Amino acid sequence: MFWYEKKAEGKDVCVSTRVRLARNLKDFPFKARLTDEKAAEIVNKLFDIYNDQENYTVTTMQDIGRIDAESLAERHYISRDFAKSTSPRLLVRDDSRDIAIMVGEEDHLRIQCIKNGYALEEAFRATMEEEAFLDSRLDFAFSESLGYLTHCPTNLGTALRISVMMHLPALTAAGRMEALTQQLQKIGVTVRGLYGEGSRADAALYQISNQVTMGITEEETLRKMSKIIGQIADTERAMRTSYDEETSEKLLDRAQRSEGILRTARLVSSSEFLSLYNAARLGCMIGNTSSLTPELLDSLLFAVMPATMELAGYRDTATTLPKEMQRDKNRAVLIQKTIAAYGKGGTKKTRSTPSDKERKSKKTPDEA
Repeated sequence: MFWYEKKAEGKDVCVSTRVRLARNLKDFPFKARLTDEKAAEIVNKLFDIYNDQENYTVTTMQDIGRIDAESLAERHYISRDFAKSTSPRLLVRDDSRDIAIMVGEEDHLRIQCIKNGYALEEAFRATMEEEAFLDSRLDFAFSESLGYLTHCPTNLGTALRISVMMHLPALTAAGRMEALTQQLQKIGVTVRGLYGEGSRADAALYQISNQVTMGITEEETLRKMSKIIGQIADTERAMRTSYDEETSEKLLDRAQRSEGILRTARLVSSSEFLSLYNAARLGCMIGNTSSLTPELLDSLLFAVMPATMELAGYRDTATTLPKEMQRDKNRAVLIQKTIAAYGKGGTKKTRSTPSDKERKSKKTPDEA
């Protein structure tokens, strides 16, 4: 089961929680000077550590296709840069704990835990436990004065990034996100879009992340981000409950119209879906009595991305329709099948299965 299909808390405002640690190996150059030969050595080290570990899936990235890699990025298991890279790379996953480790990204290791909804302490503990497991088997580059050494100087220190994806339609509609972003920047917190740095905040979705990693401990960062996320969530909730009757009726009307389109449309573009998602998700929170839930809508948010749809079999090479139109048609079919797969309580009755190419590799990276 993918991380976004699992039960979660705090779904009224929080879509996901991610905790990530960057680590580099002591006797290897950083990415800018790392040859493919040295990168392959790192990959082999990690492969040897994880290949026989129970519950882990080890994927040599050169063994999977472009669509598989793009889908992993769409579902936030890997970064887009990692998906596009041609250097030796390895992805290690433990889906039981929502752990994903990129070997060969900007840093030698990117250890992350991504959880559905708001699960900051749980994701933090899982990430730190995974780092401790690797620390006992590898020598990480570390300085007594600078902390963990990283490819980018902005990650020096703990190299810890905490990021919570939040749905903030009330703050967005009120025009308060720009001021909030500026306030957060002053205290070392950044606001980004759906896919991180450089992406737009479509559908009123924002990733709230810490920037400061030096002069602060991991636990202090956890407490700081927990407090900030809590304050933002409380403000968003308060604004939603303050709507007068006229505004509520308009928002509920928009939400139910959005549900109607999601349930019946023959064509749904990605940009239209995000608009419908935004309206329908807010409606769930202010009184919409439909069977659509934040859990269902958030699952769709990742399932309807182009590569993930194609990986799930939503393609039609026999059609004479233009490619984009066929994709929009497939998206509409997928949306309606997914809605039908959920019960009235928002519980999914069926689940997706990963691609065969995401199963545990039986070959060493050198044999691949």
